[in-house]
Amino acid sequence: MSSQRGNVVRTRAQRHQNAEVFRNDKHDTSSQRKKINAKLHEGLCHHCKEVLEWRVKFNKYKPLTKPKKCVKCLQKTVKDSYHIICKPCACELDLCAKCGKREEIVIPIQMSPMKTENQPAENDQQKKSTSDNIEDGDELNSDGLEDEDGLNLLMQGIKNLKPERAELQ
Repeated sequence: MSSQRGNVVRTRAQRHQNAEVFRNDKHDTSSQRKKINAKLHEGLCHHCKEVLEWRVKFNKYKPLTKPKKCVKCLQKTVKDSYHIICKPCACELDLCAKCGKREEIVIPIQMSPMKTENQPAENDQQKKSTSDNIEDGDELNSDGLEDEDGLNLLMQGIKNLKPERAELQ
């Protein structure tokens, strides 16, 4: 039998060969599929990263609906599927967030400040103060932006600012 375990002597080619590569977004063009395909797997060792990329590639990745409990801090802070350790604990202890082993982390975790109830108020105050600065020409001149090109660049930069959204995935 050619399918017998350990039989490495095979004389013919594979019988059924796929003509096209599998595409996970061929029939599923939903926004959830796009988010899954664009997800960056950070804080993982090489093996766990490869496993999750395989799951995404072949439609096996299922996102979490509710946060899971971290095995280190015992809080419901794990927001990524197949992870057992939350990002702050994994970053602090230098562990893989999926397997929990002390392996070399391929893509380190980018710790962005978590949004709290107080932070949006600070952002609103900053936006108001920035818009006040634009309205007051005296403060702009004191910053050294006396020419119109600098003012135009500043205005474009402010228009291009987009507030960050914290989304559970």
